[in-house]
Amino acid sequence: MTQEQRPTWEAFARAMGEEFLRARTAMGASQERVAHLAGVSTYTYQKFEKGESRPGTPLNPQLRTLVAVCQVLGLSVSELLAGPLPGQDDDA
Repeated sequence: MTQEQRPTWEAFARAMGEEFLRARTAMGASQERVAHLAGVSTYTYQKFEKGESRPGTPLNPQLRTLVAVCQVLGLSVSELLAGPLPGQDDDA
């Protein structure tokens, strides 16, 4: 895969956010409920679904937080991070 075909960090984070939204909607939970169960603020979880940490900055959660949110949503961290990663070389 060429560098041009790799997602940017912004696109990668946005896709993660869409997956969080899809999983939350499928389980019929509110953002507030998921945030509470994961031990994060509702604001933090809302940023997860947007795929950003701050406006214009891609999501970059702590591993503990990412694992907690994935557990609540029934997502696998390894599947969530599967596929081409931004900046990853094919030889890596």
